[in-house]
Amino acid sequence: MGSEFRLRGVNHLALVCSDMAATVEFYRDVLGLPLTKTLELPNGMGQHFFFDIGNGDSLAFFWFPDAPARVPGVTAPAALPGRGDITSAVGSMNHIAFDVAPEDIEGYAKRLREKGIKISGPIYHDDSPQGWSPELHDGVFVRSVYFFDPDGLQLEFAAWMRPLTPDDVRHTPARRLPASV
Repeated sequence: MGSEFRLRGVNHLALVCSDMAATVEFYRDVLGLPLTKTLELPNGMGQHFFFDIGNGDSLAFFWFPDAPARVPGVTAPAALPGRGDITSAVGSMNHIAFDVAPEDIEGYAKRLREKGIKISGPIYHDDSPQGWSPELHDGVFVRSVYFFDPDGLQLEFAAWMRPLTPDDVRHTPARRLPASV
């Protein structure tokens, strides 16, 4: 890691929800994330709640009474990987990937299905032209299960399948395309 800023991970990621009670029911009661801090914002602006996601990191949600509605395909992907368009707008949050152990992926996928949550996966991500494989092989770097929360935020359980090496960084960063005339 660079020496200018000594980052220790993610303190918290703050998102916006449409219904704090439904958000708590999903993240605490369905996913089992402990609710660790709740705040009422001043002057009736809303609420700000925090969930423990492990390693001292938190996932937080704001609830604003008059927040604009989400726009699928703009504020977040409209579909799960393998089931449609996964693009989202510049500056949006595409998805959150929670790190899980490789041996837990199958059981977690089963539990999500049993709780009535539609999932995509497990998916084996590799460096093939399509970016995934139907089966595990030495080139698979991460295995994932994708699903949505009550507000359509795309979530992922992701398991690293091998250590990443300098050979995994081999693409030239793309530049923004000029605006259409």
